Amino acid sequence: MADLETARQIALAQPEAEEFDHFGHPAFRIKKKTIFATLWPAENRMMVKLSPIDQSVFNSFDASIFYPVLNKWGLKGATFIELAKVRDDMLEDAIHTAWETANSK
Repeated sequence: MADLETARQIALAQPEAEEFDHFGHPAFRIKKKTIFATLWPAENRMMVKLSPIDQSVFNSFDASIFYPVLNKWGLKGATFIELAKVRDDMLEDAIHTAWETANSK
């Protein structure tokens, strides 16, 4: 299962990714503006910005691991990942998918 440092390293391995502080959370962006992921250290989870379709695919795998953020952002694809439960390969796939979504903007 994944941990915060694994999630950080996967996010930073995406081309042109950089880490910065976003309202007290480590966040990852490309193109100096587009956030694709945010770590929530206290909760041991990560939020990734997916398309609603990609969100539903990951959610259908296991809704206790991948689930929408409980607000309007969740309806737009913002998805929490429970790091203690997710396999590294699934985490890598979700982060890369979020990066691709952000990079297409």
